[in-house]
Amino acid sequence: MALKRNALGRGLDSLISMGDIRTDGSSAISEIEVNRIVPNPDQPRRTFDEETLEELASSIRELGVVQPLTLRLSEDGDYQIIAGERRWRAARKAGLFTVPAYVRTVSDTEMTEMALIENIQREDLNSIEVALGFKKLIDTYHLTQERLSERLGKKRATIANHLRLLRLPAEIQLGLRDRKLDMGHARAILSIDDPKLQLKIYQRILKEGLSVRAVEELGRKLSTAKPEEPSVPKASPAPEIEALEKDFSSMFSMPVKVKRASNGKGTVTLKFDSEEQFRKLIDTFNKLK
Repeated sequence: MALKRNALGRGLDSLISMGDIRTDGSSAISEIEVNRIVPNPDQPRRTFDEETLEELASSIRELGVVQPLTLRLSEDGDYQIIAGERRWRAARKAGLFTVPAYVRTVSDTEMTEMALIENIQREDLNSIEVALGFKKLIDTYHLTQERLSERLGKKRATIANHLRLLRLPAEIQLGLRDRKLDMGHARAILSIDDPKLQLKIYQRILKEGLSVRAVEELGRKLSTAKPEEPSVPKASPAPEIEALEKDFSSMFSMPVKVKRASNGKGTVTLKFDSEEQFRKLIDTFNKLK
């Protein structure tokens, strides 16, 4: 019996024709009007570099669209992009009227999966876009990480590591999106629990160009360091409060603390260290009654 190969190790067309995905309709390439094509709202890729997009448009003007798009016919008659949004954007820039495309019939789940897989295969997505794509599939279709791992042909640890990135402060997530740091840096930063310290390390990465190993070492040092106690000067109690504490302490034979706020509210705290002191306190109250 032939063994099933890793899905991400195969081409997208091969993935689309797997037994667990419907591919009704012809697999022939059609010419589809550019104006009838709309982006996939669940497209995992969120950023498109204008400079490289213009370069692709220039190439398309000379050679046309070499690799067909993959589309899905929607109920309103438009074609929704499964794979190839960057090529579609560049084709519009190049002034093309039609583009070559495969038209497939797939479910929403399969469409989201294929869009994510196509981008991962091409390494077009940054790590935050991949993480958001994983989260979208998990949340929308109630998948476990294990099931998602099976569907995408990705190791479960890879999925878990990407999802952890979404716990980083927004500024660091933007840095990952813009490729100012990589996954190795981010995983090292995640070893620190304090978001403020995470941001400090991130700023040092940007300023000093720290390696992943240097960030890991810095993370270990910060994780084992004891937090410094803030030195807050103790305010001297007002004379009347101090006198009251002294009187109460003498009356009950135990330390008494009186705190009073500026609005007039406050507390009186009696501290006892043994069962015997507690009984004496009760006796004192009974005598006062």
